[in-house]
Amino acid sequence: MPRLTNDKGSLVTMANPKSSSSEAYRKLRTNIQFSSIDSQIQTIMIASALSGEGKTTTIGNLAVTYAQEGKKVLLMDTDLRKPAVHRMFNVPNHVGLTSVLSSQYKVTEVLRETDVEGLHVLSSGPIPPNPSEMLGSRKMTALLESLKEEYDVILFDTPPVLAVTDALIISSLCDGVLLVVSSGKVKKDLVKKAKAHLEHVNARILGAVLNNVQVPKNRNADYVENV
Repeated sequence: MPRLTNDKGSLVTMANPKSSSSEAYRKLRTNIQFSSIDSQIQTIMIASALSGEGKTTTIGNLAVTYAQEGKKVLLMDTDLRKPAVHRMFNVPNHVGLTSVLSSQYKVTEVLRETDVEGLHVLSSGPIPPNPSEMLGSRKMTALLESLKEEYDVILFDTPPVLAVTDALIISSLCDGVLLVVSSGKVKKDLVKKAKAHLEHVNARILGAVLNNVQVPKNRNADYVENV
């Protein structure tokens, strides 16, 4: 399980790309890339059992590291209940994914550039009354298929797995799922329950990130390691 520590809400990979925290995210990217030899991992969902575990921070920094590698990256906010990606990258959210799925706008009209070359954001758009139905619609599947033709990597931010079914719906559309676990915040049985929910819908779990780790003073405060 890779371990990361970071300041919540911080895009450290943009603010300080030479820091040890940024290196940790690059190692995470590499671990994902080498987790599959025979198939390409193009679409990745970042999940957590509960809210507040650092899922959005992790996906934001991971998206930046992919773009810094020269990939064309799309970060989609599929949390249609409490979206946060637009605030992290300081982009508008009056239109977005829900605007496309409701046929009000074309996707090309709502994609947002970021300060990172090669990284685009598709924000959630207005919060709908039926998030699960929108995410599970044929329009969503068709939209993703078209976007896969345009981007090297597509990352999905979602609501917590144990809160609503939305994350499980998205996981079925992805090549892999990364589970973020906040050290000291979430109980082990809840993590196991979230993992079981994902496995029940045949989601491919690539691994887990242990976040907000308290490490000894004689160790680097931000690190990734396999255990």
